Amino acid sequence: MPTYEYECRKCGRFEHFQRITDEKLKRCPTCKGTVKRLLGSGAGIIFKGTGFYQTDYRSESYHKAKKADASATSSSSSTSTSSSSTPKKD
Repeated sequence: MPTYEYECRKCGRFEHFQRITDEKLKRCPTCKGTVKRLLGSGAGIIFKGTGFYQTDYRSESYHKAKKADASATSSSSSTSTSSSSTPKKD
């Protein structure tokens, strides 16, 4: 539910938390004076915590498998390069 900003002619500006489908206020809840709903700029988006990057959603099992695959690939590539560099004897 959004927070709307109103201006009372007697007591000044205030905010009111209400549904979008609710009718706008006509009277101030404090002094019962007439109010006018103001155009708000809306709330800024604040990104806090994890989950905003694609890699934040990866599971621990994915990270473990990736490390195992990387170590297996690096060890097999070093083995294959050493065996390919030695000439075969007939």
